Amino acid sequence: MNLEDIPSTQDFDRSGLLKHVLDQLKISRDGDHGPGHWARVRLHGLKVGGVRGADLLVVELFAFLHDSQRLNEYSDRLHGARAADFAASLNGQYFDLKAEQLDKLCHAIQHHSGGDVHTCATIQSCWDGDRLDLGRVGIKPHKDYLSEEGARLIARAYKMSRGLSAD
Repeated sequence: MNLEDIPSTQDFDRSGLLKHVLDQLKISRDGDHGPGHWARVRLHGLKVGGVRGADLLVVELFAFLHDSQRLNEYSDRLHGARAADFAASLNGQYFDLKAEQLDKLCHAIQHHSGGDVHTCATIQSCWDGDRLDLGRVGIKPHKDYLSEEGARLIARAYKMSRGLSAD
């Protein structure tokens, strides 16, 4: 997966948002749910979302925010709900989403750990981005929890998550 193949997203205060998220982060930046994971979720989500016609701004914001409110790396079943509230509080400060976009972002964040699949291309692209990085914890993603477009990326994404060459 080359960076040139990733569609660009709309502008927002990316550096301000990332600084704010990192300044309040309660888990290790080097952990399984830190910025390295966010970067891969962004990469996979934008790749899938670009093919599926998803709202790429929502997909990118999801990548940066979905695990931002974790209290630990392991069991934190309320992190999605906290992160959805956090995302909503940032709208108008670091990004400007319309109500429908914010609803999709918050839904995707709140329910990203549930194992569901969604008919909305934007929400599923967010979830695909996250699930395609399961290799970082030794789990190979399963096609039943991904869109068709996401399922095509399993082998390459798994290698990337494990630090192996994706080519």
